[in-house]
Amino acid sequence: MFKVDEILMAIDRIITAQSLNQQEENFNVSLRPKSLDECVGQAGIREKLSIAITAAKKRNEPLEHILFYGPPGLGKTTLANVVAYEMGARIRCSSGPALVKQGDVMGLLSNINTGDVLFIDEIHRLSTPVEEFIYPAMEEFRVDFTVDSGMHAKTINFPLKRFTLVGATTRAGLLSAPLRSRFGMLYHLEFYNRQELTLILKRSADLLQLQCDDGTLELIAARSRGTPRVANRLLKRVRDYAQVKGTGLLSAKIVESALKMEQIDPLGLDELDRAVLRALVNVYDGGPAGIEAIAATLGEERDTLEDVVEPYLLQIGFLRRTKRGREITKTACEHLGLKYHQKKDASIEPELFEESQQ
Repeated sequence: MFKVDEILMAIDRIITAQSLNQQEENFNVSLRPKSLDECVGQAGIREKLSIAITAAKKRNEPLEHILFYGPPGLGKTTLANVVAYEMGARIRCSSGPALVKQGDVMGLLSNINTGDVLFIDEIHRLSTPVEEFIYPAMEEFRVDFTVDSGMHAKTINFPLKRFTLVGATTRAGLLSAPLRSRFGMLYHLEFYNRQELTLILKRSADLLQLQCDDGTLELIAARSRGTPRVANRLLKRVRDYAQVKGTGLLSAKIVESALKMEQIDPLGLDELDRAVLRALVNVYDGGPAGIEAIAATLGEERDTLEDVVEPYLLQIGFLRRTKRGREITKTACEHLGLKYHQKKDASIEPELFEESQQ
């Protein structure tokens, strides 16, 4: 289960890659591409999927099981729906936390037809009994289902129709080796570059019938932290601002004002990102500092900083992870206008007891 603090932080931060609520999820569904041709970015994955789908259709058989892994908001669920669309199959969706017991999985598997796609989000959160239950389903397309209990318990070997399991996870390292080995195709989703995000925003703006001046979508893309979900969320906030404070047209001035109101700077940093970097400089002289110490200084949870803040700061080179803790970089100090504390070279520091021997 998620900690309450993590949920609250996700709600507070507009640039978090986690989905905020069901209303936003419904909004994103309306903007999702349906086919591989409509998808933007992840070129290598799209090409591999295209070849696999074409080959499977020629052989008239279902696809191998697929695992998509990577940071949240990069399109794992979208690609699962695209796979089903390209195969001309139905998709049934669930999530790891929702499948608590074997009966939950049995209800899904018994209603699957040949070639259908079963999508399980956050698959690393499957319980051990459920995970072990689906092993034979993935390998041999059958399950051993136990009915009744005690003296009257009996096991029924239940045959299944050939289907494709598509799993998605943000924590590939938490997947057990037996489960990971049963996927035929494993794809890691990368962050998107500014040009790709601009194309995604252009498509979203067209679907929303938004009028945009030249260069305005690039301003939003630059602040989207390489994540389409964040890009579409910012576009929605800018659209609202333009309709209330302007004429509905997305101009450079409107975009800048809307994002300034959300406290998002030109590199996509928000107030929590800046607070972490300022704490490293002002309290710990630029580091190194342990993550627990930083979290205590800011009054935040360690998991929040590790899962929500650090990944992007590491990606853009504003933060370093060392054996002794976190350090701020010179680039980050220049961006925030802070004084950079030059670190001593550890190789020239005196060894223990060296002074007393001289």
